Amino acid sequence: MRAGAVSATVTLMMLLSSPAMALTRDDGDDPGSGLSVGQTIGLYVVIPIVAFVIIGALAALPYGKGKGKK
Repeated sequence: MRAGAVSATVTLMMLLSSPAMALTRDDGDDPGSGLSVGQTIGLYVVIPIVAFVIIGALAALPYGKGKGKK
C-alpha cells in the first residue's frame, strides 16, 4: 500500500512540474528546421525495419548453411 502511494505521488509530481518549463527557450538554443513527413517516416519507420531485417538475416546466417548436409 505504501509503495503504491509513493509511486502515485512521484508520478503526479513529475506530471505537474517540468513540462511547463519546455515552453521557455534557453540561451544559445538553436533548434533548427523541422523534419518533413517523408523524413519522419523514413527515420522512425523505414530505418528500424531495415535494421531489424539486416540483424535477423545476420543472426540466421549460421543456421542456413547446414540445411543441405546430412
